[in-house]
Amino acid sequence: MCGTCGCGEDDHITYRKPGDHSILHTHSHDHGDLTHAHPHVHDHSHDHSHAHSHDHDHEHTHTVNLERNILSKNELLAERNRGYFEGMNIVALNLVSSPGSGKTSLLEKTITKIKGKLETAVIEGDQQTLNDANRIEKAGAPVIQINTGNGCHLDALMVNKAMKQLELKQGSILFIENVGNLVCPSLFDLGETKRVVIISVTEGDDKPAKYPTMFETADLCVINKTDLAPYVDFDEERLKATALQVNPRLEFISLSAKTEEGLENWINWLAALKK
Repeated sequence: MCGTCGCGEDDHITYRKPGDHSILHTHSHDHGDLTHAHPHVHDHSHDHSHAHSHDHDHEHTHTVNLERNILSKNELLAERNRGYFEGMNIVALNLVSSPGSGKTSLLEKTITKIKGKLETAVIEGDQQTLNDANRIEKAGAPVIQINTGNGCHLDALMVNKAMKQLELKQGSILFIENVGNLVCPSLFDLGETKRVVIISVTEGDDKPAKYPTMFETADLCVINKTDLAPYVDFDEERLKATALQVNPRLEFISLSAKTEEGLENWINWLAALKK
């Protein structure tokens, strides 16, 4: 198990481009040389008065150390990614959300709107299928799909491998669509320029209270599916107030990827990052 988030260490990670039958496989949830590290617990069952507390403390110590080492290695590689992005003048955006928030739909509309104005590329993170990558390719952007198996988030190493296959162009925008999950992706820096958390009005307005770490680490909160707001119990001002308690510097953009209402504000926000 991954000592940080609990996703399996024997995950079968693949990197695929739509229409490309050559697949890069990697075995394990790759965190460097710690991939196969396990907390080591001694068996002191002969001493019933001592065994439980000793084993528990020993396991806890190794688990905490493993978690720190995993995150430390990820942060080092994230800095390498960040240095590459800065050197190439690439804006890298880590898009995080729950499943069904509309990340892919927003990306499709975004790529269509800025096509011919800004170079774009996309890294798609999902546990299985090429579905989202196929949608992005049809929208007109180079894309590579990372299938994480049982893994619940992308990490800096996965992004590093994927971006090498994409052959990113200088001055482009790289969209990294993370695995749908508001917990584990918040812990892993990918080397991104900005982190964007996307929520939909159908999810309710309590997400910042439930998942504070994600909102604390984000730069922008996109509130999607505003066309459905009249039909659900959603208080946008309450969500913003809660999120700002967690992260006072957080920005907000409200839009509907379906109707494109408010989409121009998002496009302008992206354009401002390239100035």
